[in-house]
Amino acid sequence: MARKVIVHVGAPKTGTSFVQDLLFHARDRLAELGLSYPAERFDAHFLAALDLMQLPWGGLEREAVGAWDRLAAQVRAWPGTAIVSHEILATASRAQVARALESLSAGSTEVHVVLSARDLVRQIPAEWQENVKHRRTTTYADFLAHLQDPSRQQGVASWFWGVQEVPDILDRWGSTLPAERVHLVTVPPPGSAPDLLWERFSHVLGLDPAEFTLDGIRANASLGVTEAAVVRRLNEQVADLVPNHHYRAIVREALVHRNLSTDRRSARLSVPPDVWDWAAGLSRRWVDELAQRGYDVVGDLDDLLPVAPLPYVDPDHPEAAEFGEAALRALTAMTVEAAHLRDREVELQADIAGLIEKLDAAHSTPIYKAKERLVARAGTSPVAARGLSVYRRLRGRNSRST
Repeated sequence: MARKVIVHVGAPKTGTSFVQDLLFHARDRLAELGLSYPAERFDAHFLAALDLMQLPWGGLEREAVGAWDRLAAQVRAWPGTAIVSHEILATASRAQVARALESLSAGSTEVHVVLSARDLVRQIPAEWQENVKHRRTTTYADFLAHLQDPSRQQGVASWFWGVQEVPDILDRWGSTLPAERVHLVTVPPPGSAPDLLWERFSHVLGLDPAEFTLDGIRANASLGVTEAAVVRRLNEQVADLVPNHHYRAIVREALVHRNLSTDRRSARLSVPPDVWDWAAGLSRRWVDELAQRGYDVVGDLDDLLPVAPLPYVDPDHPEAAEFGEAALRALTAMTVEAAHLRDREVELQADIAGLIEKLDAAHSTPIYKAKERLVARAGTSPVAARGLSVYRRLRGRNSRST
C-alpha cells in the first residue's frame, strides 16, 4: 500500500512535459529513492487520464481503455511514495476527481495534489499555439474572442478554462483535502534561472534537484508568430486529407517539434493590449482569492501576475515575406522527412525480399515437400492423419527440449 501519493494535475504549458520526461527517464533512480513513477511507456499517464475522463482524442481513447485502473493498481501496490502526472487531469469533473483519489489511495495513504500554474498572459498564446499543433484552424482573433465570451462555450473556451482557471481547478481537486496537502507551484517569470522551475517541482515531490541531470530532457519548444501562422494554414489544407496518426507523426513531430520550433525566427506570440488588460485584471482577482485559501505555494503568487506586455504581432496577418520564408522552410523540412521515409521504405522492401527468398528456399527442400504431401493426404487418409499428429507431438517435444 502506498504511504503517499502525489497527483500532479497540470496545468498545460507550465513545464509539465519537461517534468514528465524527467520522471519517466529517471524512474529506476526514483525507485531506489523509494518513489514510483509507474510507466512502462512514456504516455502511460496520458492514456490513464483519457480513460479516467472518457475523453475522445483522435482515436487514442480506444487504446486507453482500462489504463486508469491499471495505473491505480500499480500506485496502490507501491510501498513508498507514488507520483501520477498529466496536465489534462486539470479538467476532471468533481465526480472524476472523487473516483481518481479513491482509486489511488487505500487505508492510511496520504494524498497530495499539485498544480503548476503560469501567468495568464503567457498561457493564452501558448494554448492557441498548442491547438494549432493539434491540427485546429481557429484564427487567433476568434480564439481570443471565444475566451472572453462570458458563456465560455464557443470553440475551445470550455476546455481552456477547464485546464487554466487556477482557483477552480484547485477547488475541484483539493476541496476534500487539507489545504497543506494542496500545492501550487508557480512558474517563474521570464528571465529567471533556467533550473528554478525544476527546483520548485523537486521541493514538492520531495526530491533533491541535484540528484537528477536535466541534460537531454525534452522541452516543449514554442513556435513564433509566423511559424504558427504557417502551420495553421497548413491545417486548413490537410484537414480532410491526412488522418490523425499521420498528422501526429509528420506535422506535429517532424515539422513542428523537430524543425520549426527548434529554429524559431519570428516574434514571440503575445496578446493585444486590450486582452493584456483583461487578463491582468482576472489574474489579480485569482491571486487575491488564492491568498485566502491557505494552500502550500511553492514559489510566489505574484508570479501569476503578468509582466509588461511584449510587442504585439498579429499571427492572423503575418508579414508576407516572413510568411513565405517560413513556408519554404516548412516545405524543405517535409521534403527531407519524405526522403527519409522513402529510404526506410526501400530498406524494408529489401528486408522483405530477402525473407521471401529464404522462405522460398526452405519450401524447396525435400523434407518440406514431404511434409506438404503428408498434410495434403491427412485430409483424406486416417493413417496419414495419425502420422501427422505423431510428427507434430514429436516436433513440439523436440522444440521444448532445445
